Amino acid sequence: MTSIPLAEELLLLAYDDQTGKATGSRIGLDLGMAAAVLIDLALAGRIAYIDGYLQVKNATPTGDAIADAVLTKVAGDPPHTPAQWLQRLRHRLRIRVLEDLCARGVVKDVDETQLDYIHVHRYPTADPAFEAEIRERLATALTTDTAPDERTAALATLLSAARMEPALKLPDDQIEQAHRRLEAIAAGAGFAGGASMEDSIVRPSVALVVATLGKAISAALGTPKPS
Repeated sequence: MTSIPLAEELLLLAYDDQTGKATGSRIGLDLGMAAAVLIDLALAGRIAYIDGYLQVKNATPTGDAIADAVLTKVAGDPPHTPAQWLQRLRHRLRIRVLEDLCARGVVKDVDETQLDYIHVHRYPTADPAFEAEIRERLATALTTDTAPDERTAALATLLSAARMEPALKLPDDQIEQAHRRLEAIAAGAGFAGGASMEDSIVRPSVALVVATLGKAISAALGTPKPS
């Protein structure tokens, strides 16, 4: 199956298949999706973290409409830090991603009217194959010591930074263990600053982008409340 953008992967994990409603922290999801678009651009060799800012290395379009719009914006705007880009990109990004998924038949838009005039949209799954592949990759990463590929490691980092562990749909007594494993994956990939890049499975330029974005998400969400 052709891989889909990381922002779409996060969204599919966060939305309930049957109810079509987002679960967990909405701001965490929005920040994570904004980071995911930037990470995809880093994976494609288009942007890098240089002197404290995200900067364009290669302005060639990737072929993905949302990523290319962000690439054009990064190239045309004054330099911004990762934290600044997360705040600039997160607004309405989820709607754009949902529209793309609807257009491709991955989810469907269920428009309901409440109180005679309030429109409420739900997005239940129409094609479960994409999410099934994502969850299979994550299950392998969480239950084995095998180093995942850099895309899966980046996804694990985003899930941890955005506090989206509930999207894994694990029993309550396994959530904390999953969180520790996600953090270990991030560190092992150099995404959390805890590994030598000589041993990392990812490119140093990508690791810097992911690490700085992960820290920016965590800072934006503040200190987690004790469970």
